This record gives sequence, C-alpha cells and structure tokens, in this order.
Amino acid sequence: MAVRSGRVLAAYATISVVWGSTYLAIRIGVQEFPPALFGGIRFLLAGAILLCIALALGRQLPRRRRDWVTAGMVGVLLLTVGNGLVVWAEQSVESGLTAILIVTSALWMAFFDAVIPGSEARPTLRQAAGLLVGFGGTILLVTDHLGNLGSAGLLGPVGLVLGAGSWALGSVLSKRRPVETGPYVNAALQMLFGGAAMALIGLLLGEASRVVLTPASVGAIAYLIVFGSLIAYTSYVYLLRHAAPTFVGTVWTVLAMGIVLAAIVWVRQAQPTVLPAEQATGAQRSGSSMSSNRSH
Repeated sequence: MAVRSGRVLAAYATISVVWGSTYLAIRIGVQEFPPALFGGIRFLLAGAILLCIALALGRQLPRRRRDWVTAGMVGVLLLTVGNGLVVWAEQSVESGLTAILIVTSALWMAFFDAVIPGSEARPTLRQAAGLLVGFGGTILLVTDHLGNLGSAGLLGPVGLVLGAGSWALGSVLSKRRPVETGPYVNAALQMLFGGAAMALIGLLLGEASRVVLTPASVGAIAYLIVFGSLIAYTSYVYLLRHAAPTFVGTVWTVLAMGIVLAAIVWVRQAQPTVLPAEQATGAQRSGSSMSSNRSH
C-alpha cells in the first residue's frame, strides 16, 4: 500500500508538472498545423510507440470485448473531444483564459462522480452548493478577461468548457468501467482510438491540404508525444485506476496555477529591453530638455 501510495503521488506530481507545459506546446503547434490532424498524429504515434513497448515487455492485449469498447469510448471522450476542443480553442484563446477555464474540469469531475451510478458517496446538498460556488468563482475570474473574450469570440471559451466536461465524463466512466489490461496497454489503446477519430475528423475537414511541416510544429508534436502522452497521459491513466475522480480532478487546479505563472514569466521576458544606445539617446534628450528649461 505504501508503494502504491508513492506511485500515485509520483503520477500526480508528473501530471501537474508536465501537462502545464503542454498547453504552450499546443499553442505553438496549432499556429502552423491544422488542429485535428495535429492532435490526431500526436496520439496515433504516441499510442503506437507505447503499445509496442508494452507488448515487448510482455503485456497482453484485452481479451474481453468490453475492455476494447471501454478503451474506445474513453479515448474518444478524453482525447478526441476533450483534448481536441482544447487544441482547436487554443488557436484563438490566450493561455491565461485557458488556465481559468480548464479549472472547470475539476468541477465537472466532481459533478459526474456524484451523479453517475457507482459513486463511493451519494450526492448531497453540500456537494451541490460547492459546485455552484466553484462555477460562480470561475465566472468571476472570467470577467477579468472580458476583453480577451471579445477578441477571441465566444466559441473558443465555450469549446474549452465543453472539452473540460467531456474529459471529466471520460475520466469518471474510466473509473466506473475497470479493465483487465494494465495501464500501459489501456493508455495506448485509448490514444490509438482517440487519435484515429481525431485524424479522421481532420481529413474530413480537408486539413491535409493545410499541413505545413516546420521546425516549430514538428518540435511541438515531438514534445507532446514524449512528455504530454507517453509520460503524462500514461500517468493519468494510472492515477485514474488508483485514486478517486475528485482527487484526480484537483490536478487541473494545479495546472491552472502553473499556466498562469508561466504566462506571467513569459510576458515579463517578452517586454522590450532598452539598448545602451537608446539609453544614451534618452539621457541626451533629457539633458537637452533640462538645459532648455533652464534657459527659459
């Protein structure tokens, strides 16, 4: 039990640290790569790599049809809809607003965990009140970003909230429908199903003609495959198996804080610097102005 608790905490810490950086990678990638194919290629490659590693280590594919159905259903909810809407929305929504809206995943997860049969605890009025307060707090935070909402449009923020809800629903259903396979094979199959559905959507939307391979887009996909999928997503699947959904949902609060802090650092570093020549010019102008004032 102590070993399992240590692994749960390690998975939690891994997700909190790694996934905070993936939103920036997504933001970079979708500037030059169509969103559905961007996500689809990422998850198809990551799923194939992880499945090959798992099979080489002696892991077995599911023997029950139910496990295949669960992997497909959860993969579509988590990745095709949940992550897909985030990727699509980040074409127009800045990271600060994204950080606020993804916090709703924790609220959605608590809601679905309370209402979907099989919960460890019955829903109470206290839980309902807590959810209302949480959603109210999210609305208050969003009011500070009304200017960004106006420039980005409402579709992006709405897509983020719906994506958060789909991710939470898939997470709770994954907990309600346990599979016999290990977390590595389970995560690989979810990525393959979710990535295939996302790539199909991209092809149907005609995104193939808009694919542009640049160092930035390829680097973003590579980073997301290794860190966002093989490391963090596999940790998330493990965490769902060994922790309550409401506990898992707190990851999003930590992620939101991390994204906000990263955005602050990014903005601070992006401020224009004053070159020495400009400083000298400014000092000369200031001196001339002072001399002029004294002459008057």
